[in-house]
Amino acid sequence: MVEKKGLLYEGKAKKLYQTDEKDVLWVEYLNQATALNGAKKDQIQGKGELNNQITSIIFEKLSEKGIKHHFIKQLSPTEQLIQQINMIPLEVVLRNVAAGSFSKRLGVPEGTELAFPIVEFYFKEDALDDPFINDDHVLVLDIANKEEIEFLKAEAKKINQALIEIFTEAGIRLIDFKLEFGRLADGTIILGDEISPDTCRLWDLLTNDHLDKDIYRRDLGDIVPVYQEVLDRLTKIA
Repeated sequence: MVEKKGLLYEGKAKKLYQTDEKDVLWVEYLNQATALNGAKKDQIQGKGELNNQITSIIFEKLSEKGIKHHFIKQLSPTEQLIQQINMIPLEVVLRNVAAGSFSKRLGVPEGTELAFPIVEFYFKEDALDDPFINDDHVLVLDIANKEEIEFLKAEAKKINQALIEIFTEAGIRLIDFKLEFGRLADGTIILGDEISPDTCRLWDLLTNDHLDKDIYRRDLGDIVPVYQEVLDRLTKIA
């Protein structure tokens, strides 16, 4: 049995603890909801439990599809074990449909199907509001080399296809999503962080109703029943 040790890190949505096993971390999902780079913040009872369970199901489904990631197993409704990786300070965003900042930035009406999936990089730095950057910026900032940049793009597209299959089976349309990656001790890059309605823009496949954090971000209602709906649908196909 893995034993939880001292607190290693506390972020907006999770706490990470060391364990008595080498390179294994204990994750606790929190009930805090944030938007607009932390400008909007609330405690929402049940949110952490839902995101932990949704993420656990999705990572297990990704394993079945050959995607390498840091998830080991779910421990409780709010906790899981993960493999420790050195996180790359990039948010890798993949867009299938115009929405959110993409629509605002480029004037493309929200809901417009894109001709092909678009991969974007954002420098993960709260003090700078996670700015949009290009490949050259990634190189100059020494975040990743050319080979790693190409790998991140290819892997994001591979994960996109896997997630489209998973969510479509659950009656959900995958609009866009954010991924984070990290390096193992030998330099191998694998998927990390979480995949949930906090990190994905999800719409109902038939009605286009929001099933994601836009409910909170845009003050459209209570996110708990929406996240519960996503969990219920994923549980049925798990």
